[in-house]
Formats: sequence, structure tokens, C-alpha cells
Amino acid sequence: MSYAAERRIALEAVEKASFLCRTVQANLVAEASMDKRDKSPVTVADFGAQAVVTHILRGAFPDLPLVGEEDAAALRDPENHALASQVVAHVRDTLPGLGADEVLDLIDYGTFEGGSSGRHWTLDPIDGTKGFLRMDQYAVALALIEDGEVVLGVLGCPNMPMGGDLGGDPDGEPGCLFIAVRGEGAFQRALSGGDEQPVRVTDISRTEAANFCESVEAAHSSQSDSAQVAQRLGITAEPFRIDSQCKYGAVSRGDASIYLRLPTRKDYEEKIWDHAAGAIVVSEAGGKVTDVMGRDLDFSLGRTLRNNSGVIVTNGVLHDPVIAAVREVLGV
Repeated sequence: MSYAAERRIALEAVEKASFLCRTVQANLVAEASMDKRDKSPVTVADFGAQAVVTHILRGAFPDLPLVGEEDAAALRDPENHALASQVVAHVRDTLPGLGADEVLDLIDYGTFEGGSSGRHWTLDPIDGTKGFLRMDQYAVALALIEDGEVVLGVLGCPNMPMGGDLGGDPDGEPGCLFIAVRGEGAFQRALSGGDEQPVRVTDISRTEAANFCESVEAAHSSQSDSAQVAQRLGITAEPFRIDSQCKYGAVSRGDASIYLRLPTRKDYEEKIWDHAAGAIVVSEAGGKVTDVMGRDLDFSLGRTLRNNSGVIVTNGVLHDPVIAAVREVLGV
């Protein structure tokens, strides 16, 4: 099956949302963020990006539902009127003519529960919100799931430089997009435009020669366990800590060979929007993505990966020894 139309629309949606996020970040002020019930920060950009992506997706594929991270309940609270006005203003800069109620309704469209049949999108409008607030890395992550399998993914990384190493070109323009469709490979393109370039994971076969990346936030992944895994694998390079699904992009283009997201508590369920787009980008670049037990990530169960624990991403060649070391450290 061809996904040419879905690929084109998804790329357009993520590109426009990425530029909205970049604009908000450049003008970030305290009033542009609030706290959700789980205390994680939400910004004007989270809501605005979800509205922009939803509008473009619904215009092209009106029958496809969306599993989105955000909803507009807080924005409808009169106490958050100023924040809602900022969201609407930024969305209108990208999509002129939309009314305030239309913008809030677009954000609320992402309440679909997902599942194992049919097709639906899943979106994290800003993956790595804390990185966004630190003026660091974050990603707009969109994926298409068909009968429980991810078939298309686009990652917008507005602060991630093009290039073949973790630092990128310090003099180059930041911003890149990663695109993957099942069976068609993975590609990278500058956010500002230009030709797509194929990306490929490293061919490193010795764990001692590998490097790994992990979350900046210790609450997202057990960094102490990661250090023990690295020791068992003979990895001496310092871990590269980077926010968001930019880590998937880093592995897909060979900046790192391993990405560890180790469980911090037994009852935590990973969200599908935190991994769907990145997982297919790495897989199509020749890598492998599983949980800590070596099981494929199961995107057919709704809004979470409740049958999985943690996430292990590698260049494929190193996957078995990494899984073995992880299981030894975690005692599973």
C-alpha cells in the first residue's frame, strides 16, 4: 500500500507545527506555560502545535481519528483566558481565519482511545516540554498506526542541527525533520527545506566502541541503572543526555548506537505518542526497538504501551548484548 498522500500531509503538518513552536520558544515568557495535574509544564506551543497538526490532518483525512497528548479543558477555564488567547493568536499566525472556539475544538479532537483495528494518528505536539522550556531540544512527533502497527512517522526537531554527529555543525542552521514509512527507509531533511537524505544507524558491532544516549530528566529513565549497563558492556564514553524523541533521530543517523529508557517504577505505562514516530524512524534506518525484555513495542492496546516495560533502542547489531546487560542489571 502506498502512503504517499499521508506522508506528504504528515510532513506538512509537522513542519508548520515546528515553526510555530520555534516562534513561541523564541518569545518564551513565564505566562506562556502552566502546570498540568501531573505537574509537567504545558506551553502555548503544546496546544498550538496540536491545533495546527489536527487542522491539517482533518482537512486531508477527515475520517481518521487522533490519539493526542493534550486537550483543551484547562484552556476553557476562565482563569486561563490569557493563556488561551496566546494559543489562539499563534495558531492564527499559522492558519489565518480560525476562530477561538475552532482552535479549542481542534485541540480536543485528540481524545481517541486508539486500539488494534483501523487507522489512526498519534501525536505528541511537544515531546520534551522541559527541554523546550530550557531552550533546548524537543520534538513534534506524529505517527500513523494501522491495525496496531506503526506505518509512518515524522519527527520535527526544531533545535537539532543537521549533521553526522551529536554536536552537529555549530555554525549551521538548527532544525531537522526525520521521515519514515514502513518498507521505504528513513530520511532526514532540514526544517527550512531542501532535499531529503537517507539516514542509517551505525555498523558498530563491539559494545566497547558504542556510545549511548538517555533522557536528561532522571524521572524519565533510571540513569543509575544505565550506568551499570554501560559498565557491563564496557562502554566508557559518557552518556549523551538529550530531551525527547530527538534521541531516536540521533540513533537513526548514527550519532549514537544505543538509547536506553529504563523503568523508574513498575507501574508506569509508556504513552504511544512518546515512541511511535521515533520507533519507525529507527527501524527503517536499520535499527531495532523493543522493551527491556526484548519484546516489540505493542501499539495496539490503546493510548499506552501497557504490555511493555521500558524501551531499548540500538543499531540492531548490538541489541542482544544490550538486552542481556539490561536484564542482568534490572534482575528480570
